[in-house]
Amino acid sequence: MRQFSATEAKQRMAELLDTVQREPVVIRRHERDIAVVISPEAYDRLRRANVAELQRLADRVGARAKRRGLTEKKLQQLLDDDR
Repeated sequence: MRQFSATEAKQRMAELLDTVQREPVVIRRHERDIAVVISPEAYDRLRRANVAELQRLADRVGARAKRRGLTEKKLQQLLDDDR
């Protein structure tokens, strides 16, 4: 993964944009990572992966709750009780 200082990123923006089409780029300021720049395609892949993982988690929690006897009616009662 390439690294650019914040100053380099400003001065060499065209190069940075070309680079992120091939690989992520870390932007550093004062010897600390402050950002990672990625292509739109890489961002979409990450977003889809996160959504898929969240759905798998929700499915597992829902199945476990169902096995333990949680019904839609009980869930609604629990939610109503919290108000």
